Amino acid sequence: MQTTTKAEESHKETETEIERELEFTAFYRWHHWIRVFSIIALTYTGFYLSSPFLVPVVSAEPTTFTNAIYRTIHEVFGFIMISMFIGKTYYFFFSVRDRIEINSFKDVMSLKNWMSQIGYYLLLSKHPKVTGAYNVIQLLAYVVFYIAISGLIITGLVLYVHSYHEFIGGILYDPMRYIEVMIGGLAAVRELHHLLMWGVILFVVGHVYMVVFNAVHGREGTVDSIFSGYRWLEKNKHK
Repeated sequence: MQTTTKAEESHKETETEIERELEFTAFYRWHHWIRVFSIIALTYTGFYLSSPFLVPVVSAEPTTFTNAIYRTIHEVFGFIMISMFIGKTYYFFFSVRDRIEINSFKDVMSLKNWMSQIGYYLLLSKHPKVTGAYNVIQLLAYVVFYIAISGLIITGLVLYVHSYHEFIGGILYDPMRYIEVMIGGLAAVRELHHLLMWGVILFVVGHVYMVVFNAVHGREGTVDSIFSGYRWLEKNKHK
């Protein structure tokens, strides 16, 4: 009875406080959503270019250019993705305000953290304390994602130089042709480009699942933070 009384008194003396904490800066949020729309556009136009599923209106004049329009849209969003990739890489290593991402690597060598994180997704344990923006499984998914994006950029540029031979296409033609030979020819480049796209699609599915899972079970405003930049943390305050 005495133990119960002490626990109740201790509970009364502890007050839970909700604090708002900045997780993602404006640059990060803008970059994230530009990349989301780019991936959607690239996936849709990419599927069309690999297997055209629209039949243009029959015309005696060569004025529809459906395939050319889709290819142009695909290449425009491809260069947007390249610019996002370069900007994100710079901020990842050099931005002071976005250090929360690179700090995620501090948890990689902790076996306890890995086990706790797997247990959390299996509903067997609590979420471990993380040092950066991502837990170890999210971080692993992001590493695989960036490897896939790097491959998509390189193979995409190899395909691009065969469409445009001036300006950037002309500058990159010789080095991209060298990579094309290394991969095994243009057909192999197309297959690899298509395969890597499926890797990105699988990442997106897993990413959305983990975000929703953390939002439901973590209750820290994980989904809100990618819009507002802020998450909500419970902190116990002793009176």
